[in-house]
Amino acid sequence: MRSDIKSARRRELELYIHIPFCVKKCNYCDFLSFGMEDARLSGTPCHPTRQLPVPEIYVDRLCREIRWYGQKEEFCHRPVVSVFFGGGTPSLLSETQIFRVMAELRAGFLIQRDAEITMEANPGTLTPGKLKQMRFCGVNRLSLGLQSTADKELKVLGRIHSYGAFLQSFKWAREAGFKNINVDLMTALPEQTMPSYQKSLEQVTALGPEHISAYSLIIEPGTPFEAMETQGKLALPDEDEEREMYHLTRKFLSEMGYERYEISNYARQGYECRHNIGYWRGRDYLGLGLGASSLINGRRFSNKTEIGAYMAMATGTEDWYEAAETLTSSAKMEEFMFLGLRMVRGVSEKDFYRKFGVKIMSVYGEAVRKNEAEGLLLRKNGRLRLTELGMDLANRVMADFIL
Repeated sequence: MRSDIKSARRRELELYIHIPFCVKKCNYCDFLSFGMEDARLSGTPCHPTRQLPVPEIYVDRLCREIRWYGQKEEFCHRPVVSVFFGGGTPSLLSETQIFRVMAELRAGFLIQRDAEITMEANPGTLTPGKLKQMRFCGVNRLSLGLQSTADKELKVLGRIHSYGAFLQSFKWAREAGFKNINVDLMTALPEQTMPSYQKSLEQVTALGPEHISAYSLIIEPGTPFEAMETQGKLALPDEDEEREMYHLTRKFLSEMGYERYEISNYARQGYECRHNIGYWRGRDYLGLGLGASSLINGRRFSNKTEIGAYMAMATGTEDWYEAAETLTSSAKMEEFMFLGLRMVRGVSEKDFYRKFGVKIMSVYGEAVRKNEAEGLLLRKNGRLRLTELGMDLANRVMADFIL
């Protein structure tokens, strides 16, 4: 038993911090976030007579949650190798709030000296002073949500910034000392064309960010874009043009020195997102904040998604959990496969055996042979990985690995 405790303490841990506020919701977004105009509460249990913007109250609750976990034996001794501030728009936090949250994290957890600490940020919410404060607090990776360099496309998306504002933010980030910057791009946008997307790629790579994420727009239920599409008001590229953009991304970024290491992610050598790789490889992660999900020792749980309920959560209890489950062996195998296959390197047969005590072919032999025959999967040197065609049809392949 004592050795099990020691082993658990040595296992690496990732932290995810959810900041659900935005200046305003984008037209395509279905994330758990809301615009600041909707984000005001008063008369909360913590501040019964004061009226404060929710972010300040929210940071109080978030810090209390961090403190609670940081006092638990299960977490406080584990080496934290990455921290990711996601949202929403984490860069909406003030300099003081950034300091408070980082101070609580360092007080409660064993954040490693070389830990990757990422903050998502939107142009229009950054200042030189805020960026310097991030660096002072240890944030060493910035993820800038650009999406497109065409102002017309940004306006349709509902973004609050222009391409010019992004350029200013990028310049300030470099001046503040950020040497690891990701830029988000999107394809298949309304009114986007092949020439306009190629221009976005050219302009972004000319700046030399270390990492580029390129995602295809998905029309999500309940978003303004869904309503606009239903009404025939979205001029979306057709499937062939969307596929051309997808292939252009891979070809162009490869020529510019960015190696594809996951379906939608490209990086210069050594700048792959360590936090996301941890997700795809099944490392334990603890989610903190509204609606944040966690996976700890095969148990998945998530926080309440209703902000009033999260704000009112009791101190020192687990009342903020909305859902929890212990993963079955089959569910763990499924996740190992469909998350691991997202990466260009694929999955290791040896790692599968070490983790589950059975050979991968004894569980997934039929699925492997089928996709090999169709040219979608390659089995070589003890690894399974998607071929280029398999990457194109990844969802179809991964469906075969659901037990």
